[in-house]
Amino acid sequence: MQSTVHIAGGGISGLAAGVRLAEAGYLVRVHEAAQQVGGRCRSYFDGATNLTIDNGNHLVLSGNHNVLAYARKIGSEAGLQGPPKAEFQFIDLAAGKRWTLRINDGRVPFWVFDRTRRVPDTSPADYLALAPLIWANGRTRVGDAIRCDGVLYQRLVLPLLLAALNIDPPDGSAGLAGAIVRETLLAGGQACRPLIARDGLSSVLIEPAIDYIRARGGSVDVGQEVRQLTMANDRVTSLSLGDQAIALGPDDAVVMAVPPRSAAALVPGVSVPTKFRAIVNAHFRFVPPPHHPPMIGVVNGLIEWLFAFPDRLAITISGGDRLIDMPREELARAIWKDICAVADLKAEMPAWQIVRERRATFEASPEQNALRPGTLTKWKNLFLAGDWTDTGLPATIEGSIRSGNRAADHILKTPSI
Repeated sequence: MQSTVHIAGGGISGLAAGVRLAEAGYLVRVHEAAQQVGGRCRSYFDGATNLTIDNGNHLVLSGNHNVLAYARKIGSEAGLQGPPKAEFQFIDLAAGKRWTLRINDGRVPFWVFDRTRRVPDTSPADYLALAPLIWANGRTRVGDAIRCDGVLYQRLVLPLLLAALNIDPPDGSAGLAGAIVRETLLAGGQACRPLIARDGLSSVLIEPAIDYIRARGGSVDVGQEVRQLTMANDRVTSLSLGDQAIALGPDDAVVMAVPPRSAAALVPGVSVPTKFRAIVNAHFRFVPPPHHPPMIGVVNGLIEWLFAFPDRLAITISGGDRLIDMPREELARAIWKDICAVADLKAEMPAWQIVRERRATFEASPEQNALRPGTLTKWKNLFLAGDWTDTGLPATIEGSIRSGNRAADHILKTPSI
């Protein structure tokens, strides 16, 4: 008889687990409480701009091997588009200076010794000062491991770590920061090419995964909230979807790929992060100027990253808690002012949308990182997944998919759950 795996949560971690298990022949049942699959990584039609937009501007790097393998498996890898080389354009609005960071392909960082490729007004010694991050442990803060000042910090380290950790870098976990550095900059340019789902997150990372699971006999259903788990001895024996109770067979399993607060309510005694940080995204219906880069980093501005899509300009502001209660139109006008400065525009503000995620990521501090649980629970057929679990990375798409893969792998290597 075919074993069934019930996955609570249709975000990307749950879908990643589902794809891996469906490929192995399991009957996969994904139960999503919301009316749309994808969690914090999805697209939707926005009436204010009359466009399909993403709820967040998520950047993938070519070294995110779990993301690329997942996209390859569901047949959508071509939808992640980027330059052939690891190049990042930046502008410092205060200094009025623009530059392009060009990271060479190999692991030996020759680019650091070439002033035309590195951050302007920096020296090779500045980069060597970042070495303590590489071996920092999880209890150390970034501010205790490296100096958080100077040109290199302001023009590269701050934008990179703020985007990755979603917390003011000095307060962030040096262990998590070190993992980002090891998997990107230290791995060379081949791991650092920026990739964007230019046709939308759902069309590249969500909808093909749903099709993949359904094509193998599984189901992905919305409006189905897992409200209770029933345990006996060391197993989950049933789960409740509202008034419906589903009994689990002896070889069936459950993957909890829900937000941490929901996991804590459903799984007795599980440790989860308790503090979270906001991210602000904004979208403007405006065709980008010719030759505008797909992405540009912004230093000393309100906005931090500007993305150019065929029909819109979009921005991201990490660590956005200070902007959560700012009046929407006031915030939109401040953002548009920055966009005009970055893109050299003289245009009235077009149709816009602000997307503020209050609990976008867990707080990537050493204290909160220590609360992240592993994949296994004390129930042998219950597994955890989500970017808030202990993936070794901050809350990223790579971490989400890694967590889903780990949950699936534990099921696959257990002959009889």
